[in-house]
Amino acid sequence: MPENDPHHPPRPNDQPSDSGLICGADRREGASTGGKVKDVQHAAAWGLTTEQVDQRMADGQVNDAPRRSSRSAADIVRANVFTRFNAIIGALFVLVMIFGQWQDGLFGGIIIANTAIGIIQELRAKRTLDRLAVVGETPVRARRDGQVRELDQRQIVLGDLLMVGSGDRVVVDGEVSESEGLEVDESLLTGEADAVHKKPGDPVMSGSFVVAGNGVFTATKVGRDAYAAALVEEASRFSLARSELQTGINKFLKYVTWLIIPTAILLIISQLAAAQSFAQAVVGAVAGVATMVPEGLVLMTSIAFAVGVVRLGRRQCLVQELPAIEVLARVDVLCVDKTGTLTEPGMDLDEVVVLRADLPVHTALAALADTDPRPNPTMRAAAQAGATDPHDAGAGWKADTVVPFSSARKWSGAEFTDDGTWVFGAADVLLAEGDPNREHAERLGTSGLRVLALCRVPDGTLNGTLNGPLNGPLNGPLNGQAVAGAGWPDGTAEAAALVVLRQRLRPEASATVRYFAEQGVTVKVISGDNPASVGAIARALEIPGAEHPVDARTMPEDLGEMADLLERNSVFGRVSPQQKRAMVKALQSRGRTVAMTGDGVNDVLALKDADLGVSMGSGSGATRAVAKIVLLNDSFATLPHVVAEGRRVLGNIERVANLFLTKTVYSILLAVLVGLLHVRFPFLPRHLTLISALTIGIPAFFLALSPNLERARPGFVPRVLRFAIPAGIACGAATFAGYYLATENGVAAFAQDSSTATITLFSLAMWALVLIARPYTWWRIGLVAAMAAAFMIVLAVPGLRDFFALYPGAVYNDTVALGIAAVAAVLLSLTLRYEHRFPDSLDRARELIGALRRPG
Repeated sequence: MPENDPHHPPRPNDQPSDSGLICGADRREGASTGGKVKDVQHAAAWGLTTEQVDQRMADGQVNDAPRRSSRSAADIVRANVFTRFNAIIGALFVLVMIFGQWQDGLFGGIIIANTAIGIIQELRAKRTLDRLAVVGETPVRARRDGQVRELDQRQIVLGDLLMVGSGDRVVVDGEVSESEGLEVDESLLTGEADAVHKKPGDPVMSGSFVVAGNGVFTATKVGRDAYAAALVEEASRFSLARSELQTGINKFLKYVTWLIIPTAILLIISQLAAAQSFAQAVVGAVAGVATMVPEGLVLMTSIAFAVGVVRLGRRQCLVQELPAIEVLARVDVLCVDKTGTLTEPGMDLDEVVVLRADLPVHTALAALADTDPRPNPTMRAAAQAGATDPHDAGAGWKADTVVPFSSARKWSGAEFTDDGTWVFGAADVLLAEGDPNREHAERLGTSGLRVLALCRVPDGTLNGTLNGPLNGPLNGPLNGQAVAGAGWPDGTAEAAALVVLRQRLRPEASATVRYFAEQGVTVKVISGDNPASVGAIARALEIPGAEHPVDARTMPEDLGEMADLLERNSVFGRVSPQQKRAMVKALQSRGRTVAMTGDGVNDVLALKDADLGVSMGSGSGATRAVAKIVLLNDSFATLPHVVAEGRRVLGNIERVANLFLTKTVYSILLAVLVGLLHVRFPFLPRHLTLISALTIGIPAFFLALSPNLERARPGFVPRVLRFAIPAGIACGAATFAGYYLATENGVAAFAQDSSTATITLFSLAMWALVLIARPYTWWRIGLVAAMAAAFMIVLAVPGLRDFFALYPGAVYNDTVALGIAAVAAVLLSLTLRYEHRFPDSLDRARELIGALRRPG
């Protein structure tokens, strides 16, 4: 067993090493007791005991940071009960109960229905999210009682010794105890682009992630005390934040709130003057104000998203941020990493091409693999090559210096005591341009194979890579990022062998790529692998532009020039992690909505900055932590279902918003007209409850959950207003005209005039529903017919007619009012047809102008 190996702790009777394991309280204890230092070091190397863990859990020193994917049950109940509209409707209900009849308080049931349905649906979504979050959460490795154990992140306690390796996310704050080339990327926290080499005694912060090497650190801050916990709690909740849909709905609610206040005051004053009693005035004012409130809009939005979460959960898709469902429906560029996304995570050894028979190629490969306690798939495949040598041991080789693999360098290496210095990595990084061995590797790569070079380099070469953020005195591939054509400094790398690996295409990749192409989504392959190999994989999937892959090492740094190159090309190889991030930003600068998929630590930065980050379930812990969607079943084919769910949510909520805001517009218009002309409000609250239920509430519930494959388009607010305003004006103006004429001829009582207004408004609201239900399907036609039949039943059954106070006896008034409604319906249809054509023409003009301006 290697000395000071952080992954193999000493046994109780072993002599512990002085390798910087002591920190925090234990170090202070050693300073105060002098002779007990060795005992304290031994305890630190041993990790916490079971008794210490139990005590710290009892003291609350446990990592109880909130899960990102959902909020607590108490928060859900509070958010659904204590709403602005529940308060308004509740106050109005109390007034009706005091001054009116109980039948007019039916609208109060909206509070109970909205609250109950909202709570039930969100709790279902919470259960789904929490269950999937547990499945998708990366366990941590801790040293306790001298043994390495896998723990849930919430089982970490203060003082735990935690082990990390490449791709791991640092989940709590701590101090490094042991380091084997440990490099940590803190850019998500500090903005610093370079990875930081961590030595014993250095701090590590939660929210950072390991890009190379291995190490052990002691947890010094856990739970809500950790650096990133507050950021996660504030910025990563289960919410609708940063959603165009929710932003639009919030705008509607803000405008409606401000319109309700003056309109309600005007209505109350007019009713006090026009009604025969104070009780009638209160009931009339309540009827007008209650109808203005779009009480079900927020509910239907929440239900649609919550049901979407549950549906995707059944497909093993974890939605970590609610807007993700919406965003993927808007995506027009999908950036995919090759390895782990288009291809399966593992690799198969194809062959080892020995270039120097006089060198111990297989033994060197086995020894290099043995230096990495947590090898990546590439190194695991290389280890198979080492194992083919019957004399392999790699065991007799002792490493003095180890440089772990990083995505920026594209290689790893080790200097051995008596066996020289060896490096293993990308052939086009280690070998100079023009080298016949490099050309041989590139020829093999054009068939989709992954080709790596094993080289021997001069002793002492690796020492410069272990200082600072890998910006030591050497240039070329040792300077933290591979350079096109540079090769090893001074061409001193002796190519010993080429290791050829075969990658397996995911079975579902071809159909998924084809689906996105059919949906008008541009697919761009962005990989750290050799451009020729990436191009071969892309050609196999028939991705446009795969014939001319681009070497990202030749890409311009200017964001505008990079965006131009991205517009013209689709396949990119040798992309560094920082370049992936820059490419996402370049696409976004051109107004593109970008989704990024990946599974490796080199994808983390791009996933975080993309409009939508999607991680594979088999990906690194850091990748899954920053992604908004995690495909736990590791299936690329799940993405089309996410798109379909997003389109269902967006398209259906737009329909629902049209219905609710149409009601708000006609309610406000009716209240203003009644107030200005000082007539009694034409409805009782029960009339509007019936109309709202049959033309809005019940249909909206079904429409919000129905299938919808329409592609998402920007401009949610303007489109809704272009429908709701003319439809609301048509409903309000025609209804008031019919009612006003009925009151002026004086042949009927208020009960009959009110019934005339109710029939008129129902007819126009039904016409609005007919327009919104397009395109028609059998169930939508059946839904509209069922609502119309329900209203006819209410008119036909005496008991129901009396309950809702409907007395349609004035035939002349009813006929005139329905005639006015028919004219209004025709005018509304013509207006909407013209409005739809006009914006479409503008959109086509904008697209044409954008295409003319776009280079190439």
